[in-house]
Amino acid sequence: MARHLITSAIPYINGIKHLGNLVGSQLPADLYARYLRARGHEVMFLCATDEHGTPAELAAAKAGKPVDEYCREMHAVQSEIADGFRLSFDHFGRSSSPQNHKLTQHFAGRLADAGLIREVAEKQVYSHADKRFLPDRYIEGTCPNCGYDKARGDQCENCTKQLDPTDLIDPRSAISGSTDLEVRETKHLYLRQSQMRGKLQEWIDSKTDWPVLTTSIAKKWLNDGDGLQDRGITRDLDWGIPVKKGDDDWPGMEGKVFYVWFDAPIEYIACAGEWAEANGKTDADWERWWRTDKGADDVRYTQFMGKDNVPFHTLSFPSTILGSGEDWKLVDYIKSFNYLNYDGGQFSTSQGRGVFMDQALDILPADYWRWWLLSHAPESSDSEFTWENFQGSVNKDLADVLGNFASRVTKFCRSKFGEEVPAGGTPGDREAQLVQDLEAGLRDYEAHMDAIDVRKSAAALRALWVMGNEYLQDVAPWTTFKENPDAAAMQIRMALNLIPFYAVISSPFIPDASAQLLTAMRSTDGRWPESAEQALSALPAGHAFSVPDVTFRKITDDERSDWQVRFAGTRT
Repeated sequence: MARHLITSAIPYINGIKHLGNLVGSQLPADLYARYLRARGHEVMFLCATDEHGTPAELAAAKAGKPVDEYCREMHAVQSEIADGFRLSFDHFGRSSSPQNHKLTQHFAGRLADAGLIREVAEKQVYSHADKRFLPDRYIEGTCPNCGYDKARGDQCENCTKQLDPTDLIDPRSAISGSTDLEVRETKHLYLRQSQMRGKLQEWIDSKTDWPVLTTSIAKKWLNDGDGLQDRGITRDLDWGIPVKKGDDDWPGMEGKVFYVWFDAPIEYIACAGEWAEANGKTDADWERWWRTDKGADDVRYTQFMGKDNVPFHTLSFPSTILGSGEDWKLVDYIKSFNYLNYDGGQFSTSQGRGVFMDQALDILPADYWRWWLLSHAPESSDSEFTWENFQGSVNKDLADVLGNFASRVTKFCRSKFGEEVPAGGTPGDREAQLVQDLEAGLRDYEAHMDAIDVRKSAAALRALWVMGNEYLQDVAPWTTFKENPDAAAMQIRMALNLIPFYAVISSPFIPDASAQLLTAMRSTDGRWPESAEQALSALPAGHAFSVPDVTFRKITDDERSDWQVRFAGTRT
């Protein structure tokens, strides 16, 4: 079995994320991690909160709390919500951890020694109204490339062009809206990414299996305009990792911190160190995942992220890793996602528009959301959440196809044979066809999961559920029982064995429902099935079971209408 390292883009600390954030990184990463574990692979699944930068300072000030206290509390909140969605992180860390401080400063020192950091006296935007230098993303204006009037000072979200604040037309503070801005001189450190262009080009060109979305964004940034640009890695802020060369002070950089986009990806590595400390492990235990000179050469590393994060993970972070000259593990595969929109528009925190993760769990269990989000994952293009689609998918896929199957089979068996798997009867041609169809369907499902084709995986899984329903309809054991109870016993025995089979293969998508069905069937073997034939004989005659509670209930029209109004927000 292989070893798999999995990371998902780390969520920012300033508030609770919406469903689009969830499906863009953490949830599909969890799907893949659960699947690999179920297949017997060794998995290290890491995530963390991204805690540095101006947004954290502003959010803390708004909450009336010191920034470190605010971050500590919000990490606990985000961790609890992640648990609510059954995200199976091996560790959920913090970018403000001592491990990340040390490692970020270490990388900075290595890059400096390699001549890949230069000091730049530059002009940055100072807001008199806000009494602070404005980070690039907190300056808004019109993009000179496409004319989008809400472009940020680091990047235009509309055309994805990389920008500097001084490029913007009619710039304003995104904090206060003030146009009373002044360009002041300050000194910062720049990562000389331009010196890494050849290595990055060679590395990206070698990734022929990456999704088109990932590769196209990476190559656009690599070759756009004048090519890969050097990037500032420090900021004039109070909250962050102090600028040092390893353990040594950095003359002229006193009072400055590393830019959040420099230290945040390094937290992927530091998070493993946090995991080791939290679990009484040694440095060797986490280094075997990240150091190719200490055992990580056989690790398959997969990252999950939204498309807006791709440039930093295909260029900036690899520049740090490659530029260090050390034997760190580089990502093997980047699974990127487009955006999930909400009911004809965008999710909006300020307008209260759309469903956020805590709200979602307040109205329905996690599996309902997991299934819809993953089966509608925005892989090839942006996708859209609508309440009508959500209701239809839950009611048809989860309630009618899977939940109803388990209920019908167990209730019928209880009424005719009692609460144990009945004996009798010999499988015939229809049963042989069922096994053949399930075997082909299982291999199709596994192939899509191996390829991390999320929507195709969901469709393949649903097709397997449908096969059981079609079998039940074809053989109609309730009719067979009237003339041939032995044949009906065989038919219902086949159907009963499908329940733990479905539970195991569905567990990456809907872990709670899967656990419930396994418990009801008193199945202790949660191993991935080697074959459909083996799975359909797992519960022998005489095996006791109980009728499960309702696995999935239907969403009513009244509920749907109420939620549509409740989460509509204030539209502009």
